[in-house]
Amino acid sequence: MQTHRPDVAVIGAGTAGLTAERQARRAGASTLLIDPAFRGTTCATVGCMPSKLLIAAADAAEAVRGAAVFGIDAAPRIDGAAVMARVRRMRDDFAASVRRNISDLPDGISIEARARFTAPGMLALDNGDCVAPRAVVIATGAAPAIPPPYEHVRDRVLTNESLFELSDLPASVGVVGAGPLGLELAQALARLGVRVAVFDAADRLAGLPEETSAALGRILSDSFPIHLNSTPEPAAVSDGVRLTWDGGSAEFERVLVAAGRPPDLDGLALGDAGLALDENGTPLFDPATMQCGTAPVFIAGDANHAQPVLHEASAEGTIAGRNAANWPDIRKAERKVPMAVTFTRPAAAVIGTTPGPEARDVLTGCVDFADQGRARVMGRARGLCRIHARAGDGRLLGASLCAPGGEHLAHLLAWAIQAGMTADEVLEMPFYHPTLEEGLKTALQEICHKGKLAHPWSRDDDPLPGM
Repeated sequence: MQTHRPDVAVIGAGTAGLTAERQARRAGASTLLIDPAFRGTTCATVGCMPSKLLIAAADAAEAVRGAAVFGIDAAPRIDGAAVMARVRRMRDDFAASVRRNISDLPDGISIEARARFTAPGMLALDNGDCVAPRAVVIATGAAPAIPPPYEHVRDRVLTNESLFELSDLPASVGVVGAGPLGLELAQALARLGVRVAVFDAADRLAGLPEETSAALGRILSDSFPIHLNSTPEPAAVSDGVRLTWDGGSAEFERVLVAAGRPPDLDGLALGDAGLALDENGTPLFDPATMQCGTAPVFIAGDANHAQPVLHEASAEGTIAGRNAANWPDIRKAERKVPMAVTFTRPAAAVIGTTPGPEARDVLTGCVDFADQGRARVMGRARGLCRIHARAGDGRLLGASLCAPGGEHLAHLLAWAIQAGMTADEVLEMPFYHPTLEEGLKTALQEICHKGKLAHPWSRDDDPLPGM
């Protein structure tokens, strides 16, 4: 048995943990990175990258299928085994790249083990060692949750951690969960020829505001049924699972459970850490410092379940690592404008602050992409964007959208909000013709008109109506 005494112990070698360790070491602290497997990040192994690989294959199939609108006669022939082989091959390459970065860490910094608290500031490892650090960063990530009713059909259940291991595409999949991951995978599978249906107990898609959720739902429902306010009951059948809900039932070869990824905190014995926990057992923390109460303990990434996306995990790891290294000299960080993108087609996004229906002193402008020139040219003229600004000066607050090129429009809006720009100031920026970005002008002009703000552009200044 050995007792390690680093300045900072980081539990978890995902995106947040790797970033926290690097930042703590750069700040001059001695570090110990603890992980049971060092498999690679969630993004590379079971999240962002394999899902986008599947979506890319689906995009290729849909491009062929949709060529008829341009006078091109074609139909896709989908080789499911080849699709999944490419997904795994490139997924493994991304994961290997992360593992190479881990192997390049200086000697003595990483240790393969599971950690748990035995007292405030004290850790025990399952290899028999102990760790007595000055500060701890919890970055254990999250894990898929399988609701109890699905345990008895578990051999037919897929999660984001098992879907990409399939050697071929299934014939049919019932998707339980209409969050970003569930919708992305459902649409990709449907475009690859899989019979799909989506179920969710909520009344909106992907956490979107009501109008944007409704618009996205109308588009996606052309390809597969979506049952909101629905909690299906599973039952095993000879060749799959039968899902029964109010109003119907259907049988599927597999069920993809995408009902959330709660923080992976089991086994940490947080009760022995002396930390205040919320009703779900997650430590209470300050998002400006990532500190848990007043203890020399910090939590970052999916483990805190605040904003479970990679760029936020990296930002939180940076804050946590620096503050852990400098504890007790804790510094608050100014967080970036929040942005969440769902990579459906069209992509959906929520940026900044989207006010509720009771909000006052807010100006809202909207553009319908059904009549946007470039979207019509591309055969993708569906969707909308709603932009919100502060009444009085027109300063942008937030936006929600489901629109062609949505992931790129979301970045432009996030940058404008981050820069503190007003609607009229954004309208003074260059807009090239014909582009999807021009669609934002309509919403920005509406804000200026409602707020009686001076601006250099009017609808009459557009090149031609409808373009």
